[in-house]
Amino acid sequence: MDIRPTPRSDRCSAPLKKASRKSAGHSSPDTAKEKAATGPRSIAAGNGKVNDDGKRRPLDVKAGDLILFGKYSSQEVKLNGEEYLIMREDEVLAVMMAQDEEK
Repeated sequence: MDIRPTPRSDRCSAPLKKASRKSAGHSSPDTAKEKAATGPRSIAAGNGKVNDDGKRRPLDVKAGDLILFGKYSSQEVKLNGEEYLIMREDEVLAVMMAQDEEK
């Protein structure tokens, strides 16, 4: 059975991809640990956070978005041998998009 995390509230999830950062053609795994993580696509997003007035605010991050997040943000979980990150929407630093996608 294939189980994937389904985030709640203002959370989103992304597959954890551990890759080394390359600089000038040289791999530098130690440096990769020190920098912000980039590249995973959000695979799921919660339905939004409930505001003080009781209304739900939908997330800006959607499933399929390419996201950038900080080194110490998110929680790692392992399901079916796959590792995932689950984080609050405010831990997502940016949604990456191609220049032709800009609004």
